[in-house]
Amino acid sequence: MLLAFTKMHGLGNDFVVLDGVRQSFSLTPIQIRKIADRRFGIGCDQVLIVVASNKKGVDFRYRIFNADGGEVEQCGNGARCFARFVREKGLTDKSEFVVETLSGIIYPIVEADGQVRVNMGVPQFDPAEVPFQAERRQSVYNLDIGGEAVPVSVLSIGNPHAVQIVDDVERAPVTSQGPLIESHARFPQRVNAGYMQIVDRSHIRLRVYERGAGETLACGSGACAAVVVGRLRHLLDDKVEVAARGGMLRVSWSGEGEPVWMTGPASTVYDGSINLDNL
Repeated sequence: MLLAFTKMHGLGNDFVVLDGVRQSFSLTPIQIRKIADRRFGIGCDQVLIVVASNKKGVDFRYRIFNADGGEVEQCGNGARCFARFVREKGLTDKSEFVVETLSGIIYPIVEADGQVRVNMGVPQFDPAEVPFQAERRQSVYNLDIGGEAVPVSVLSIGNPHAVQIVDDVERAPVTSQGPLIESHARFPQRVNAGYMQIVDRSHIRLRVYERGAGETLACGSGACAAVVVGRLRHLLDDKVEVAARGGMLRVSWSGEGEPVWMTGPASTVYDGSINLDNL
């Protein structure tokens, strides 16, 4: 069976996007891993599948699978690519729509300049909601990483994040320490490990080791999580530019109980097809 796909990226965080509205298919975790493989497959950080929603007032549902084949709840850069995809493929002519994800409803808006603005929902801090093993909510927790106490702030932006502030993001131990945080026993569903350098009150630099994908060139939900942490610790203003290795995102958050808004680009690289019988 030939399966049509579109390769897209949001600031270098790349995706294979599949239309499950006009195509009927199912994929196993092994097939997803093969699609995501950069040598033997198409290559991507995540596979996104667009499907119809059966909920009233919801335009679409989309599913997110990391390169390791595991399904996850949320992906900020993926949400922007999703929004451009359904428009470019003629699945909708709306510029604002309602989308169901595993973590709840999001609200993408395709702006006139092609940038996509997404309401990423209200951050959750209760450890049980993240989920994270802790007796009570704290602004900073100490994680035991190889006998060292690593201070992190923990929250959910539809998916779990552990954010730490570093002096120099380029020298941060993202690739060595990141996997240890991702799989730490206190995170029963694993976690995205973020490293934030504060440049000034409206600019940060960020690297993220994503669960199931490793370090990516950008992480939309990670950018939102970092800004929320900086705001809660009174280090950032309500509108912040986030510089990732793949480019710039704009994030705004007015405070606790309010949704986080993220704005950034989404780009189509090419269309193709892959033979599922070969996977």
